[in-house]
Amino acid sequence: MARTTRSRRTRTPGQAHGRRTLTTTTVAVAASALVLAGCTGGDDDGGEATGGGGEELSVLVVKHPLTRAMTDMAWVAELEEAADVSISWEEVTADWDQKKSTMLAAGDTPDLIIGVNAITDADLATFRTLFEDLSDDLDAMPNVRAMLEEVDGAKEMATQADGAVYALPSWKEFWPQAITRQYINQQWLDNLGLAMPTTWDELYDVLVAFEEQDANGNGDPADEIPFDWSPVGTTGYGYFQPTALLGSLGLPITGGGGAGYFVEDGEVGNFLADERWKEVLTFLNRAYEAGLVNQDVITQDYSAYQSVARGSGDTAAVGFSWGWTASDRFGARLAPQYTSMAPLLAEEGQDEPLTWSYDFENLTANHVVVSAQSDAKDAALRVVDAFYDQDMSVQVLFGDFGTNVEKVDDDTYRVLPPADGTSDPSSWKWTSTLADFGPMWIREGIDLSLPADLAEAVEQSEPLEEAVANVDPDEDVLPPYLKMSTEDLSTLALNNSTILNLTQTKFAEFVTAGGIEEGWDAYVAQLEASGLQQNVDLYQKYYDESQG
Repeated sequence: MARTTRSRRTRTPGQAHGRRTLTTTTVAVAASALVLAGCTGGDDDGGEATGGGGEELSVLVVKHPLTRAMTDMAWVAELEEAADVSISWEEVTADWDQKKSTMLAAGDTPDLIIGVNAITDADLATFRTLFEDLSDDLDAMPNVRAMLEEVDGAKEMATQADGAVYALPSWKEFWPQAITRQYINQQWLDNLGLAMPTTWDELYDVLVAFEEQDANGNGDPADEIPFDWSPVGTTGYGYFQPTALLGSLGLPITGGGGAGYFVEDGEVGNFLADERWKEVLTFLNRAYEAGLVNQDVITQDYSAYQSVARGSGDTAAVGFSWGWTASDRFGARLAPQYTSMAPLLAEEGQDEPLTWSYDFENLTANHVVVSAQSDAKDAALRVVDAFYDQDMSVQVLFGDFGTNVEKVDDDTYRVLPPADGTSDPSSWKWTSTLADFGPMWIREGIDLSLPADLAEAVEQSEPLEEAVANVDPDEDVLPPYLKMSTEDLSTLALNNSTILNLTQTKFAEFVTAGGIEEGWDAYVAQLEASGLQQNVDLYQKYYDESQG
């Protein structure tokens, strides 16, 4: 039966300030999401000082497990010299939420904390007295002041409802609107004489063929994994996850889904209690019960998710999945086997236009905070401002000059191929530097020639363009810079803790064990009792205010 639902206006998605058309040799997109929230692993490095001059600072940095020690980055010494400080680093690559809760409860914070959303707005609502209000310190940070003045949305993102500025955002200038792309192994389709699927039912039939036949042609019909996705965390949904299938039903999400809140025609909702999410869960359970989904999909970590997709030599292991680029997801050797796909129709003949996740990877929140207890506040402010220097920002994002980036002149930079000769550019960036996790301001107007994997992301985004254009940024996108009162943020955080405790457990249960039809109404009732509607109402209030 064809879907008959509301019509959606088609328009070109809004572009962030400073976006421009790029050639394949100067494409600017990011590999940020490829190693985002699902990444785990690694150990904490000790607090080794890097040996600069001047005052001593303690800096805690939340970084990716791949990222080398801070003392191994040449730009760190430049940062210390520019700010005239010596830094003792505490490096966290795993279990940050647990460590953070203990630290904040004790009220003992280092001079600086660095890392994308390492300190969230919810943390600030509860523990804001621990952090310095930077709103009256901007004269001491000219780079930061200029960014807040020149980048659309940056000031709004940094400023709390009471006018305070506790955490500073980053701006990367070039990133694409959609981070997640959808891939299928075209070689497997060709081997089995199958057409490209365009609906969920067609995809299911293809996955069955991948499972039952020797799709990869190595003589073993049992070593294929038809369907896989990135680890779903306890704090919500992100990139490369089955929330992408909500686009098949016309439900517009942001940033991969998060805690489920979305805007549709100006009305806030939460897909975790939406019938369309029920349809997605039903499809996932159907595929899982048929043995078409990686049976470790619920328990695997991000490293395993990436590793299994790299296959063995020229033999691929995964048929259908989501990722940043084909080369990042499947490795450079297997990438040519894969084709990026347009969103699938949920069913043939539906009236609802397809959508896709509308993401905000150019402007991202809460990259650095300063402790209100710091005995070296002026030095801390100098370090913060040094991060937002143009040369420093390029190195924070891509790595050291000479090894990772060639500085051609004052406004021209060229990102170099991986120096080890074996890494893909995405992994090399994350190995070399803080990358997207660091505080930075990549200016409009600089000439930045980027590596081939970023051109790949642009090219492989083309099948998504129509679906992204179906999302009205004025009426179908929840802005990332909504700032709530302390009281409302506390309410939101408390409710979300209860809500996500239920929904993320139920996701695993519904996918692997089923019971969706029988258990859905009780599940929704539990969500409503957990304060879901109260949170939706809060988001609606602040969304309406943001629309002016």
